[in-house]
Parts: sequence; structure tokens; C-alpha cells
Amino acid sequence: MDNRRKFSRILFDANAYLAQDGKTWRTTILDLSLNGVLINLCDGFDPKLHSEVVLELILPDSEVELVIHAEVVHKTSEHLGLKCLNIDVESISHLRRIIELNLGDAELLNRELAMLIVTED
Repeated sequence: MDNRRKFSRILFDANAYLAQDGKTWRTTILDLSLNGVLINLCDGFDPKLHSEVVLELILPDSEVELVIHAEVVHKTSEHLGLKCLNIDVESISHLRRIIELNLGDAELLNRELAMLIVTED
């Protein structure tokens, strides 16, 4: 299988909330990158591919909340792959720090962040 990922993914087990059309479901984060998130599929939630959702992640043992507006780009019977469409400055700062601490390679993370900025332009 061709691995097309441009961004490093880190395993990250945390609870989160997924919202769409005024409804909210509880889910679990499986992994994170600067450009996307893999989550467990929520019971009772059957999104269409390319539909938009809002993911809210409260960091364990803190009051820090990350809010990510995302697109459903991958769907299996158990998981959803979400691509980040929009994230506020505070949330991306926290996400960057989480990934930096888990990667242990600030230079790699800076290259990926630069690539994300170029990709979005």
C-alpha cells in the first residue's frame, strides 16, 4: 500500500466530542497529526464521506480544549479519518506542542508545519 501521508502521526488516546447538524457524540481519539485525526466511530453516527464535523478534544488532566473543524475523508466500520479544515490559533498551538513532545524532533515538526502552511495557501 502506498503511504501518502505527509504529516507524522502520533498515537494519542483521549476522549473527544464530535458534532454535526446540532447533535453531539462522544468518541475516542486514536491518533493525531497536524493535518488530521483518526477516531473511533461513534455509536449512532453515520456520516457521509466529505461531510463536515467539529471535533472537540479536552486534554486529559487539564482544561485545555482543542476545537478542530474537519472533513470526513476515511470511514470504516470502526474508525473515521478526519482532515483538518480549520483550527484556531490556540488549538493549533496546543496540537503542535502535543506532537512535538511525542515526536521528540522539533525540526521535523517545523518542516511539517511549514508544509501545512504552504499546502493551505
